Amino acid sequence: MKKHIISIIILMTIISLMIWLVIEKYQDTKIPVREQQITSIENNIEENTIIVSKQNTNKQKEYPKEEIIQEYKGYDVCAKLEIPSIKLETYVLKNYSVQALNISVTKFWGANPNQIGNFCIAGHNFKNSNMFSNLKKLEIGEKIYVTDNDIGEVEYTIYNIEKVIPENVECLDQDTKNREVTLITCTSDSSLRIIVQAKEKL
Repeated sequence: MKKHIISIIILMTIISLMIWLVIEKYQDTKIPVREQQITSIENNIEENTIIVSKQNTNKQKEYPKEEIIQEYKGYDVCAKLEIPSIKLETYVLKNYSVQALNISVTKFWGANPNQIGNFCIAGHNFKNSNMFSNLKKLEIGEKIYVTDNDIGEVEYTIYNIEKVIPENVECLDQDTKNREVTLITCTSDSSLRIIVQAKEKL
């Protein structure tokens, strides 16, 4: 009887040992596989995040396209300027001169149309439909649109309006990382300059 009990105990011990070894082996193989799967998933998420981030960084804003004329009354044109609130639509001549100013508004200083920088436009306050006589009626928050043949139509929002003495040229400053437009004209008695500044609507 004792021998029978001892045999049973030995057999159960061996079976328990075998079960323990099988469990240990299963866990040893399962844990690394699971960790490998988790690591793979994390790497995929990170790679996809980097790809999406690069796509967002490289994606450029789309601007409405419109072909504008290249010449107006014998003068080269660089852009079209529109200010709906004062019903102004005019061409911006490429090169500033006394003669050009009598024809239309002109680029006066700074960046080219719709490029990063301060695109400065000068014009007389003549009551012609394509001049700057109504700049004095503008208000902060109103819109300005500049269209060129390279980038397209860019919308700007007026953020500053002021009158300065002719010797004050701070409005021509190019220290900006944005697209900006500055409009310049004279008051009726030419003693002051009316300055209208606008930034691209982002």
